[in-house]
Amino acid sequence: MRVLVIGATGVLGREVVPALLADGHHVGGMASGRHRLPAIGALGIDPVAADVFDADSLVPVLREYDAVVNVATRVPVGRRLMRNRNWADNDRLRAEGSRALARAALAAGVGVLVQEGVSLAYAEGGDTVLDERAPLDPVGPTRASVAAHVNAETFAGEGRSAVRLRIATVHGDDPISRWMINGAKGRGPAYFGDPDGWLTAIHPADAASGIVAALTAPSGVYNLGATPIRKREFGAVIAEVAGAAKARTLPGVLTRGFLAILARSQRLSSARFSDLTGWQPKRTEPAVDWFPAW
Repeated sequence: MRVLVIGATGVLGREVVPALLADGHHVGGMASGRHRLPAIGALGIDPVAADVFDADSLVPVLREYDAVVNVATRVPVGRRLMRNRNWADNDRLRAEGSRALARAALAAGVGVLVQEGVSLAYAEGGDTVLDERAPLDPVGPTRASVAAHVNAETFAGEGRSAVRLRIATVHGDDPISRWMINGAKGRGPAYFGDPDGWLTAIHPADAASGIVAALTAPSGVYNLGATPIRKREFGAVIAEVAGAAKARTLPGVLTRGFLAILARSQRLSSARFSDLTGWQPKRTEPAVDWFPAW
């Protein structure tokens, strides 16, 4: 299959590209400007330039592909995570970029659209197992993720597949994990919320293999995550990576903005996606070896 990846140089894109190549696909990567084409070419894929916000510029590019995978994000780094205004670029990319992409893919005759999204849009779940029918409570940056799924859904129909993924919190070589580990080194929290709450994580490589599997899934919304664990267990992993003596938490009542979203208890089930595609995470629970030695 000829697959174009939007966001090929990002946290997920860097894992998706080799996973697609290993699966035998012909892969292209889109850059927002010609100055970024060498970085795309360095991945060993075809570099193309187009404006993700301009459907007209996207159509001729997309005509060369059977499928498009949108994993483009601009997640703020460090303390900037905590203020909603710092998510503006990411929100625009997800909400407006996904709208233009869905329109262009439809006009170009693409067969499959895979759109990333986040499981953090689910409401506080307590001990309840959250499948795709669980209630959403999108606030802050998770609103744009839901908007991206609404936009992608408009592509589905008449033989076209729109697969929307609610991806668990990505932990590995990524800015959020790096920020949490650095914080834990300085006696900051290793996790957020109730120690007995649930956290569902996913390693970037397993998220990538799930995205590849999504190319064969029927249109729909699917959860994508590893085995849920108690937050205290996740905190212990982060503390060990950080070399901290104790895994501290910031209680949910003290969190605001993005931290309040991270404080939610989410016991995610990916059973529907696994049943339909055969996908299973190779890294079933967060562990020290998920994280590089920074």
